[in-house]
Amino acid sequence: MKLTINGQNMTFSNQIIHVDQLLKELDLKVKTVVVELNRHILTREDHDEAVLKDGDSLEIVHFVGGG
Repeated sequence: MKLTINGQNMTFSNQIIHVDQLLKELDLKVKTVVVELNRHILTREDHDEAVLKDGDSLEIVHFVGGG
């Protein structure tokens, strides 16, 4: 499956169906990211139900703490 993530084209296994699976594949923690799927911001509760399709576009913002 081909996805565009933060403007970059990436290819993933067809076993990745939901956003939460993609975040695990990218090793991103759900508590520290905001995901926009095809211009719709997803809540954390949406991640395990939002279905990914070939050609989808995502913006993933990852927050990093520090001081």
